[in-house]
Amino acid sequence: MALGTLTALPVPAPRTIGPRVAGRAMLLAPLAALPLAALALGVVLLGELANLPALAVAALALGAVALASRGLHLDGLADTADGLGASYDRDRALTIMRKGDSGPTGIATLVLVLIVQCAALAGAVAAGQGATAAVVGVVAGRAVLPLCCVRGVPAARPEGLGAAVAGAVPLAAAVPVALVLMGLAVLAPGVPWWQGPLAVLAGYAAAALLLARCVRRLGGITGDVLGACVETATAAALLVLSA
Repeated sequence: MALGTLTALPVPAPRTIGPRVAGRAMLLAPLAALPLAALALGVVLLGELANLPALAVAALALGAVALASRGLHLDGLADTADGLGASYDRDRALTIMRKGDSGPTGIATLVLVLIVQCAALAGAVAAGQGATAAVVGVVAGRAVLPLCCVRGVPAARPEGLGAAVAGAVPLAAAVPVALVLMGLAVLAPGVPWWQGPLAVLAGYAAAALLLARCVRRLGGITGDVLGACVETATAAALLVLSA
């Protein structure tokens, strides 16, 4: 479920998706992100080898990750922005989020977040830290999913991905995952020992702020909200890594 949800890899679907399976899948999100991180790493290394401009390398790497994840999180970001910006009426906001098109708010948010991600990764590439930033940024973005699905976070609607994973992760399991990732980020090559953990922490903080806003306005999470948290966390992590 983790690989099938977060990547375009052709894996078999789980036989059943209950709270136990959903919770474990969200806990495994950082591991499921490794193929995407490896893809971003490969594109950055090839781009640097070809002496491409840093911004082009960053755009190609992030574009490859978007393609390999079916653009799922970017779509969620645009839909969530449309829902939050459309109305204070919860039902109307959720209806807008379910539509297949994107409005001005969603498009503007998508463009701005992608600009931030590309500019931050390009800065890391120019500083010779592009490979590290690509890997840590991609993994940190997906690592916030257990946080978004901890017990106590409700689903905004009774169906969909959000309903399947909402409240499925025990807090006692989500916290160790975050601590392990921050510990591993200390070993990130080419950057000061504190910068990797700070990037992961920034991703969690950005996702937590957006999550709180969505729970307050929408009544809980949806699949779109999860995607928006991923992209927001990725942008925050890359910004720290480019500093």
